[in-house]
Amino acid sequence: MTIRTMTIDDYDQVWHLWSEIRGFGIRTLDDSREGVEKFLKRNPSTSVVAEEDGMVIGAILCGHDGRRGCMYHVCVAEKYRKHGIGHQMALAAMEALKAEGINKVSLIAFKSNTIGNKFWRKVGWTFREDLNYYDFTLNEENITRFIE
Repeated sequence: MTIRTMTIDDYDQVWHLWSEIRGFGIRTLDDSREGVEKFLKRNPSTSVVAEEDGMVIGAILCGHDGRRGCMYHVCVAEKYRKHGIGHQMALAAMEALKAEGINKVSLIAFKSNTIGNKFWRKVGWTFREDLNYYDFTLNEENITRFIE
């Protein structure tokens, strides 16, 4: 198993991985090939994939705004979970952020994502109870579809 920087050439396999994960939310615009390509061009060295025998088995979209990093769509194929792959990918993405001078990283996990929330706490991330998260939709065509 290899962890390496994600490129747009990985998109088809990454999208397939996303579409296989129950409860995963895929946005029509942000997660399209064009949306991911735009993200990777802005953040060319911080997103990662885990690959085994030429197949993508895990992925993290990771970027920053110059001040704080953020991880999106952290996932590992179900049959490869509980082998430390997610943790290794997160560490690789964090090292890439550090190399770019970023000192803090955050992520959002749905409350219903029991597995993800348990994972982040287990690997030492801090659950924040001191803030509220807000967002505002600028483009109503960017619809999130959840995988059932």
